[in-house]
Amino acid sequence: MTAWVLVADASRARIFSADKSFSELQELQDFAHPESRLHEQSMQSDRPGRVFDSAGDGRHAMGKENPPKKHEATRFAKTLCEHINMGRARGDFEKLYIIAAPAFLGELRQGMNPTTQKAVVEEVSKNLATQSVEEIRAQLPQFL
Repeated sequence: MTAWVLVADASRARIFSADKSFSELQELQDFAHPESRLHEQSMQSDRPGRVFDSAGDGRHAMGKENPPKKHEATRFAKTLCEHINMGRARGDFEKLYIIAAPAFLGELRQGMNPTTQKAVVEEVSKNLATQSVEEIRAQLPQFL
């Protein structure tokens, strides 16, 4: 029974595979999303856009609905979830373990389809995206 392990934060993600419940992790893919590392100032224009009121003569700045860093994290999570959802649909894995930075874990939960969500065996709320395979494996059960 193949298991996948997704280790991610808002700017990097790695997917590992374990073919047997006691196997070592084999890295399948490494994703980078450098846009999430940019400073807020680099991601937006100097001032928000201006709009006219629908009633009256006033003009005002448009509100900030979604901060740029959050928007980029959401985009990256969506890309990852599409990849994971497709892998599940193809039968590439039966079980999924997720280790993700706390704020990013919520983004991943929202992007997965119900079938993939059912394959999630365990979630670890830690940022280990840049850690070694040994450190990642130590956060998982001995038998996947």
